[in-house]
Amino acid sequence: MTRIAVAGASGLIGSALVRSLTADGHEVLRLVRRAPRAADEVRWDPNAGLVDTSRLSGCEAVVNLAGAGVGDHRWTDAYKREIRDSRVLGTTTLAEAAASLDTPPRVLLNGSAVGYYGDTGSRAVDESAPAGDGFLPSLCVEWEAATAPAHQAGIRTVFARTGLVVARGGGAWGKLFPLFKAGLGGRMGDGRQYWSYIALHDHVAALRHLLDTQTLSGPVNLTAPHPATNREVTAAMGRVLHRPTLFPVPSPALRLVLGEMAGDVLGSTRALPTRLLESGFEFAFPTVEQAIAAA
Repeated sequence: MTRIAVAGASGLIGSALVRSLTADGHEVLRLVRRAPRAADEVRWDPNAGLVDTSRLSGCEAVVNLAGAGVGDHRWTDAYKREIRDSRVLGTTTLAEAAASLDTPPRVLLNGSAVGYYGDTGSRAVDESAPAGDGFLPSLCVEWEAATAPAHQAGIRTVFARTGLVVARGGGAWGKLFPLFKAGLGGRMGDGRQYWSYIALHDHVAALRHLLDTQTLSGPVNLTAPHPATNREVTAAMGRVLHRPTLFPVPSPALRLVLGEMAGDVLGSTRALPTRLLESGFEFAFPTVEQAIAAA
């Protein structure tokens, strides 16, 4: 039985990962920002750089999925600082804590995003591509760099560059499902922008794969092998849900409602999971229609 610490355990991905690990008999410690209420909870304060390192002793892995939701609020300067600090400060706290242990964990699996690449248009990119320009790429660069203390301590460090997670109960797709079920769905902008997606089931399986595969370190794209355009996503949603998709959202309306964040909704990121596939991972739901049906 392996002992694994998970930050962000209450989120969409974190809670699914915890269920998967505990179902297989692993001991999971959930990092919480309040006073612990259960034996499997560990207190931490990422903004203050504090974590109970005595409870992390004996952990073979630390998984960091914590961070304020990118799409939860309009991107004011204050909220962009919250998005940045919740990721960079939390990662720094866990990387330094892991490095300080007498017996460090074997792996730090840290969240990141395909937002690292910025707007790539129709050009496909994999983990060898450089960072793009804008808020999300600069955020991802800082986020990944914050793991340096763990890497320097010899801990295998992996960046899970995640795409849009297809799930019914949360994330961006969780907001799309009610609209499309009501028959109010449609393409966004011209619909030509690529969305790099991954089914929640495959995302959790890929995280487990990253924990177990000793040869993987650095960035790994957690996206399905067939990125789809927004127009293709819209058509697939209509087919799976048996609903019309007659309500396109014009670009100016998105910019009015979402502000700066509209640039990323309308932007195109065509990310490929090259390293994941090369390491032997197999997707259960590789197409967007399969991922939507699974959700």
